[in-house]
Amino acid sequence: MGKSLEEVHQSVSTQNKKSVFRKIMAFFGPAYLISVGYMDPGNWATDIAGGSQFGYSLLWVLLMSNIMALLLQSLSARLGIVTQRDLAQASRETYSPFINYILYFLAEIAIAACDLAEVLGMAIGINLLFDIPLIEGVLITVLDTFLLLFLINKGIRKMEAFIIALVTVIGVSFIFEMIFAQPEVDKVMLGLIPSMPTEAALYIAIGIIGATVMPHNLYLHSSLVQTRKFDRTTAGIKQALKYNFVDSTIALNLAFFVNAAILILAAATFYKSGMHEVAEIQDAHKFLQPLLGTKWAPVLFAVALIAAGQSSTVTGTLAGQIVMEGYLNLRIQPWVRRIITRLIAIVPAVIVITIFGEGVTGELLIFSQVVLSLQLGFAIIPLIHFVSDKSKMKGFHISKLTQIASWIVASIIVILNAKLVYDEINGWLETSENPMVLWFTVVPLAFGFLILLLYIVFKPFITKTRMAILNHSPHNLKLQFSKAESYAKKNIAVSVDFSFADEIALNNAFELGGKEANYTLIHVVETVGAMVYGEKIDDHETLIDEKLLLQYKEMLSQKGFNVKTELGFGKPTTIIPKIVNKGGFDILVMGTHGHTGFKDLIFGTTVDKLRHKISIPLLIVK
Repeated sequence: MGKSLEEVHQSVSTQNKKSVFRKIMAFFGPAYLISVGYMDPGNWATDIAGGSQFGYSLLWVLLMSNIMALLLQSLSARLGIVTQRDLAQASRETYSPFINYILYFLAEIAIAACDLAEVLGMAIGINLLFDIPLIEGVLITVLDTFLLLFLINKGIRKMEAFIIALVTVIGVSFIFEMIFAQPEVDKVMLGLIPSMPTEAALYIAIGIIGATVMPHNLYLHSSLVQTRKFDRTTAGIKQALKYNFVDSTIALNLAFFVNAAILILAAATFYKSGMHEVAEIQDAHKFLQPLLGTKWAPVLFAVALIAAGQSSTVTGTLAGQIVMEGYLNLRIQPWVRRIITRLIAIVPAVIVITIFGEGVTGELLIFSQVVLSLQLGFAIIPLIHFVSDKSKMKGFHISKLTQIASWIVASIIVILNAKLVYDEINGWLETSENPMVLWFTVVPLAFGFLILLLYIVFKPFITKTRMAILNHSPHNLKLQFSKAESYAKKNIAVSVDFSFADEIALNNAFELGGKEANYTLIHVVETVGAMVYGEKIDDHETLIDEKLLLQYKEMLSQKGFNVKTELGFGKPTTIIPKIVNKGGFDILVMGTHGHTGFKDLIFGTTVDKLRHKISIPLLIVK
């Protein structure tokens, strides 16, 4: 299995730093990309509604949500640091293909729903600041896909700096908003004490929690921590865990400040003025100037909203790439993946706004949060199972106390989100003109999700989870040898990538050379680290690839073949020709995955680039 976000994997070195401060700073960054998901436009809607209806009394819910988020994000970071697997990859190695396809589908829907909220939020901000129609604002958000491509090509540190700059803009904007609003400090402090004014407040509280902890952030964090290169010793892993926890604590507390500031702003302006029905972002923007007496309040509000939407879309699109590569082990060119993710969010937004008008944006935001709520348990529960597993975590599994705390948090989140989903479905059934359609579509679907959730909860307790390398095992190869009397090729190179294509390539090579020929198996490690450090690289994927290559050699040698191996590092289109041209081979045999035409555009093609660089015949088999 490839590396998560391979183009930036282990691209930031934390080694050889002269001071402790520099070492800590080398680890800082991933959690800030995570924190923007906790202050996205979906959060704004629930925070404004909570502050305008119930004043400061729901601040404790935000604090509790922040503590829950910190625990879950620390578990996600731990999984990535220790196992060098993101959450999607770990799921793929644990569950059956059928379950994984469902989990992948749900994760993609959740990311699309999240991206929908972020696209709408940014479009609303553009509309409020520049008076650009909402539908045009939605279309403008396509441009940030190209911004993401530009940033990722400049390196993960540049992307982190960009996101931190946007988070700073949001934070500074709300510092000024607090100065303008002059909230009552004593009431703010009382709001941190748990209380529930009415049953309606419970609904808003569920919405706040549902909007705060997001599934895509768990996938994203487990991947982003792998951008740091550190010593893979026990001490090195412990240090990475410690510094990443500090990073998460600082970043998520900043997100808590922003969310609390939005709720406090709504309480100090709308609730105080008796305007308890303000729930739409546009309404909040409209009333800020007359209530606070300054034109800067709505301007800063819109600027912060654009910054929140922009930063969230960048991280949400990255999460989409992680989920696809992790669950399906499918890598397509980054620009294709990111455009697909953006279009999945933009097309529904454009259609709904065109048909129903701009007044439905609030309903769309709420709907996106309900969809997110459905998926949340399917990310949290596997995560807790994985980091509790002693064999997976190699001694870095979480303690019993942390396990208990994690299951309590998961139970609270799943129960509250289940109530939110139940209430929404109940509301649809009561208001629908044809409820039987819902009874035969939405209700069975909800029960299906419940059964899947129970399966994911209890399966690891009943049966032992399988943790195996999903690369094609050498012992599973079905090799067939003909008994021709003479063979033309005596020195044959075979390119292998530990996929099912190897079986075809090896069988064709044996047809050419029989047992008299010399065979050299060539494999290229393609990680970013391999491209930078070459033979000096010492990472998990290199160790796995070396082991698999030796297994190929051992098995084929036992069958009477004369086999050598060559392990290269970097881009296959550069490294394979170097090995082949100096090896004195008669022919290179290579299997393919069957991509042609448009698929070559999406996946890229190694063959076309390779055949022009080698001086011997190339046999492509599929």
